[in-house]
Amino acid sequence: MPHPLTIMTTEELQDQIATASTWIGAVREEMGQVLVGQLRLVDRLIVGLLCNGHILLEGVPGLAKTLAVKALSGSLDASFARFQFTPDLLPADLLGTMVYNPQEASFAPKLGPIFNNLILADEINRAPAKVQSALLEAMQERQVTLGDQTYKLPEPFLVLATQNPIDQEGTYQLPEAQLDRFLLKVTVGYPGRDEELEVLERMATSAPVYQTKTVASPQQVAGARALVNQIYIDPAVREYIVDLIRATRQPAKFDGGLRHLIRAGASPRGTINLALTARAHAFIQGRAFVTPQDVKDMAHDVLRHRLLLSYEAEAEETTSDQILDRIIAKVPVP
Repeated sequence: MPHPLTIMTTEELQDQIATASTWIGAVREEMGQVLVGQLRLVDRLIVGLLCNGHILLEGVPGLAKTLAVKALSGSLDASFARFQFTPDLLPADLLGTMVYNPQEASFAPKLGPIFNNLILADEINRAPAKVQSALLEAMQERQVTLGDQTYKLPEPFLVLATQNPIDQEGTYQLPEAQLDRFLLKVTVGYPGRDEELEVLERMATSAPVYQTKTVASPQQVAGARALVNQIYIDPAVREYIVDLIRATRQPAKFDGGLRHLIRAGASPRGTINLALTARAHAFIQGRAFVTPQDVKDMAHDVLRHRLLLSYEAEAEETTSDQILDRIIAKVPVP
């Protein structure tokens, strides 16, 4: 694998991508052994791996959100921990704490289960704000502070969280600061008729198959990330990304009907993440360059949780996805 700073021609990079992306097909196939359909969800999980970014999955219970994350962890040679978030969960339950040793009259760290490669935060919005806040340092700096010591988290470290729609019983709204730390927010919908028939065929048994076997390593993922960072983004596509982001902050310049629907648009973190995920999307497609379609394909998942809608939008039951549809339709494509 070339050094990450090595400059390659497009043809050389294309060849490297073809070689370094073989594990993606293997992971897709292995996850397909336990997961019916949900191909878009699988690809977004792979994008998260390639970008080293956290993912929030939202959907009603029973749509295989947790199963998808467990299937991904089973297909990778990486450590895994699952947290079931509940209203009585404490930060120390995740991060660990300092334990007093009476024999030595000193405190020693007892590291929590967050010190794993893949973290499944199941039903993350059922825990109160103090637990959500405890995750902020881990998600952004990939470290945990206990007492006066800071401990690095293992590499890779990804939080794959699931949440129920916020209008369900016993849920809390996630803080905007934490939402912004998720690379993607993926909405998970109901399966199609044929897919649901296959679900019935596979899972309507007392012993359904939930386990996947290891088909990829963290080293393969790291090698792929080095190539993703070299995928070419044309200056015109860069300007298109910036224009999309700026349209979320000044929507009236592109569509007068959006004037009073957005209170705050996407931050520069959204700009960075849209470019990075577009590169990862191109990598999955086997290309060494980003197209405007890559940007469009990733825009909803990157931006839907970064828009703060106005009360007027909520009263009209206008969603972030509907607003993004209108913005993407209005911003000129290079």
